[in-house]
Amino acid sequence: MQFPQWPRQAANHFRQRFDVHSLQFQLTIGIAAMSVVGISSVTLGIAWKLDYLIISSHKKQVEQLAKRFSESVEIYSEMMSVDEAIERAIAYLATEENSIWVVRPDGTIARSPSLARGGQERLLLVADRQATPIPKVFRIRESYWAICAGDLQVDAHTVGTINIARNITVDRQMFRKLLWTLSSVSAIAIGVITIAIAFYIKKSLQPLQKFSQLTASFSAEQLGKEQLYLDSAPSELHQLENAFNQMLERFHESWEHQREFVSDVSHELRTPLTIVSGYLQSTLRRGSNLTDPQKEALTIASSEADRTVQLLEDLLELARADSGHLHFRKEPVFLNDFASEVVEMAKQYNPDRAIEFENSPELIEVCADFNRLKQVLLNLIDNAVKYSPSDRPVTVTVSRDKDRGIIQVRDRGPGIPLAQQTRIFERFYRPDEARSRTTGGTGLGLSIVKTLVEGMGGMVSLRSKQGEGSIFMVNLRLIDSNLKKVQQIK
Repeated sequence: MQFPQWPRQAANHFRQRFDVHSLQFQLTIGIAAMSVVGISSVTLGIAWKLDYLIISSHKKQVEQLAKRFSESVEIYSEMMSVDEAIERAIAYLATEENSIWVVRPDGTIARSPSLARGGQERLLLVADRQATPIPKVFRIRESYWAICAGDLQVDAHTVGTINIARNITVDRQMFRKLLWTLSSVSAIAIGVITIAIAFYIKKSLQPLQKFSQLTASFSAEQLGKEQLYLDSAPSELHQLENAFNQMLERFHESWEHQREFVSDVSHELRTPLTIVSGYLQSTLRRGSNLTDPQKEALTIASSEADRTVQLLEDLLELARADSGHLHFRKEPVFLNDFASEVVEMAKQYNPDRAIEFENSPELIEVCADFNRLKQVLLNLIDNAVKYSPSDRPVTVTVSRDKDRGIIQVRDRGPGIPLAQQTRIFERFYRPDEARSRTTGGTGLGLSIVKTLVEGMGGMVSLRSKQGEGSIFMVNLRLIDSNLKKVQQIK
């Protein structure tokens, strides 16, 4: 048996349209629920009170009619027989709404004309079995009756049982219509109140939404430049605004101290480590009398010194970028010739690895810093060589997509898991710590690539699939031909 899909589709659409965990949704539902409870309680209270008043009024009229009937029989019995007095009283007090009948001791019944016409056997039966001296309301088929019954006495002698029934069907029907109208008005009022509440809460929460948007747009570079300002916000949000701005100021100071520390330490350590690396290499070149263990130890020390110097160079590069001292000399660069030259250079650095180059048939000219772009491409190629098997080639491709020039560096390595791809350009982030140690990675190469590419007005992205390798793409804006002509005329 297949169940219809529309309930699930409707639920998914509702979850997409409304965030059930949001403060706006929860406040709206909570206040709307309180409104429903409040208005429903008032409606039910009014309905109950109105119904009580209507029933009480009819019961009181039935009691008064029973009293008047007894008094009338007493008066008429002084002038005629008891049976004639009963008939006269019934004729005097009975109406279409009020039915009166008296059951004599011998079982005979004196009844009003409305009962004499027949069709009221059910009424007589209910009254005979359930009626009491205190009036009660009974539903008989589609009608409602207020009925009471008691002994009829004349001169302290019981002459029969009096039954009085009042038809209250019309009033009950009017009450039902009134109740339906009241319920409809309450439902409309609840709907209007809910919509008004939703709009009011949405407007009231706009400062919070603005607060969220502004905080999401802040970056480390904006800590000392931007502050949060909320207009027309409640005093509680202004307090939050002041606290947040003070926190930003503290973060800015901490960030500045950290950058200064990294820059100073990197600068101070680079020179002595470079000297140490030079002495180690010199010792290795001239150390003909060194034993094999000594050569191995010096080789390892020299390699680690070079790696540390490179790490310090990367840190200095990032420190200059953070402080705004990283300058770019942008000029027209033909990606075709540029990439071909860098690939040849990379082949010389890696003579044992296959590095392929796929050129574009059309000339692609972009605006970039030649040396910085060379650093970016060499870094990506070096990264691809380190993280791909030695028997698989690394491919560099130059292409064009609308107004963008694209350089792709593809490896055939193990690929990067999807969960780690969003963090691959973070500083010191390395997906595989063990492999990074063996390849000498520091976790700063891709971060520097991203910084340099964005500094030239471009974008760098990654497309990777596990088991099939990774593709790093550098996108740079093409030089507008019209703008180039204007510059040549000038």
